[in-house]
Amino acid sequence: MKIERLPLAGLIKLTPRQFADDRGVFWETWREGMLDDAEGNPLEFVQENLSISKAGTLRGMHFQRAPHAQGKLVRAASGRIFDVAVDVRIDSETRGQWFGCELSSQNGCQLWIPAGFAHGFLALEDDCVVEYRCTSLYSPESEGSILWDDPAVGIDWNVASRGLPAGGPLLSEKDAVAPLLADIEWPF
Repeated sequence: MKIERLPLAGLIKLTPRQFADDRGVFWETWREGMLDDAEGNPLEFVQENLSISKAGTLRGMHFQRAPHAQGKLVRAASGRIFDVAVDVRIDSETRGQWFGCELSSQNGCQLWIPAGFAHGFLALEDDCVVEYRCTSLYSPESEGSILWDDPAVGIDWNVASRGLPAGGPLLSEKDAVAPLLADIEWPF
C-alpha cells in the first residue's frame, strides 16, 4: 500500500498494490495497524456506510463535532467520484483549505479524512458505490455541514467540464441550504 501524506495536515491518500491477471484484479483495501489516529493509536472503525449515486449527484460537505467527531476512510467501490475534504478545524493553519482527488474502482485509491474535516463527493458516473469506514458512530446532534460552493472555500468542482447537469449538481435539500464556513457553530 502506498501511503501519501497530503498538504492538509492529517489527510492521507492510500493507493493499494494491484494484483491483476486474466481473472481480474485483487487488492487489499485495509489492514489493522496501517494508519494511526492523531494520538498514535491504530485506527479502529466502528461503522461502515455505503451510498449509491447517479452522475451529477453531490453529497456534502458533512462533518461531525465532538464528542462524536468522525474520521473516515472513503473509497469508490464502483464508478468514479471527485472526493473532497475541507479543513474546518478552528485552530488549524489550513482552516478553510480543501483537497480533492478522483477515487475510482479502477485506481482503487482511498482518502483518509481525519476528524475536523468536512467531506463530500461528486459522482462522475451513474451507479457510483461509495463506502466509508468511520471511527465514530453517526450522531444527529453532532452533525454539521458547510455549503458545497462556499466562495470563501472555493472548491473547484468543475461540474460543467465533467459533462454533468447544466443547472448544477443534484443536491439534497439539506446540502443546498448548508451554512457558509464562516457561519458554522464552534468549537469543533
